[in-house]
Amino acid sequence: MIKKPRGTEDVLPGQSEIRRLIEQTAHEVCRRYGYKEIRTPVFEDTALFSRGVGDTTDVVQKEMYTFEDKGGRSITLRPEGTASLARSYIENSLYANPQPTKLYYLISCYRYEKPQSGRLREFHQFGTECYGADDPAADSEVITLALDFLKALGVKGLTLNINSIGCPECKPAYNEKLRNYFAERADELCGTCRDRLEKNPMRILDCKSPVCHEIAQGAPKMLDHLCDDCREHFEKLKSYLDALGVEYTVDPDIVRGLDYYTKTVFEITSDDLGAQSAVCGGGRYNGLIEELGGKPTPGIGFALGIERIMMILKSQGISLGEPETPDIFIAAIGEKADMAAQKLVYSLRALGAHAERDLCLRSVKAQMKYANKLNAKFSIVLGDDEIDSGRAAIKNMSTGETLECGLEPGEIFDIIKQSEG
Repeated sequence: MIKKPRGTEDVLPGQSEIRRLIEQTAHEVCRRYGYKEIRTPVFEDTALFSRGVGDTTDVVQKEMYTFEDKGGRSITLRPEGTASLARSYIENSLYANPQPTKLYYLISCYRYEKPQSGRLREFHQFGTECYGADDPAADSEVITLALDFLKALGVKGLTLNINSIGCPECKPAYNEKLRNYFAERADELCGTCRDRLEKNPMRILDCKSPVCHEIAQGAPKMLDHLCDDCREHFEKLKSYLDALGVEYTVDPDIVRGLDYYTKTVFEITSDDLGAQSAVCGGGRYNGLIEELGGKPTPGIGFALGIERIMMILKSQGISLGEPETPDIFIAAIGEKADMAAQKLVYSLRALGAHAERDLCLRSVKAQMKYANKLNAKFSIVLGDDEIDSGRAAIKNMSTGETLECGLEPGEIFDIIKQSEG
């Protein structure tokens, strides 16, 4: 028996409806904020991620699905969404439009890492990106959009954590302080972090190794080494959040795992996810567009995992609605009634009803049991008498009440709709 690859999931009926409602919520919240949907390829040139995400990150060094295609080109399944959107922003000249450019995406991503609760090798993300706006008002908008999305789903017990990780003006001096600090305990660091010590010491702060994490706790904090511009930006962001009544915690340990981040970084966490508490992560990346060959362009965005959202909804007992059930089930006795049922079901579907009939040659008794299992709201049994008279009894399956009606699809559809009102 062939099984699905490790770290992937089949989205079954029941789960797919929940995902669709999550996606519909994302569409609606983004509409209110003026963000437009964008779709990019599942795979990209590998150089996009090594340049944009950073060749010292865990994503690039350990987790990417990279292969050589038949033309000898190095191709990578996208591990995240931001680099692809930045490439599209440049390639499609979106910078020529009135700025800012506000985009959102619902995508699948791929990372080769140990599968665990809420973390898969194929996973799905909802994210937003705002290009062309450097003011902290854009940071505040992106953060509140993420919070509004989660609130619209009914998620409770969330915490917003914010930090600033500086810019190219203040990062070099801070990185030197980090090198000096970690150099004293270099022999205790994991092999990856010893390599990062010279290339990008800030990456050590984001290492998943327990030993490296413990050492990093005593490292200098970026908040204590911000330049005036970064400090002013962070203070203004806090002022915007205060004005909106958004509660937050300043967490100097937030770094984010990708190289393109500058200034604002943030996380939204939930206690319902255990040790892996992050629901949403994001921040500003003012150097990314330039790094990928475009003109200097500020940007900020976030991404959150759909699978992790579903875990929280389940943990908190949040229902996004009842499962879809048939409006009506048409049972048939005999060949003439069978053909009439086929036509009636088709006509009711054309009007917008969810209509079902038997497709497995069941007896009438078995057909009605099937209708009950489907939780059909109404049922009609068609036989020769009903076909000859053009009349039938429509039964409300929850109350047991019956009502005589004609077999015109419009009349039956009206009865269904009236019951909903």
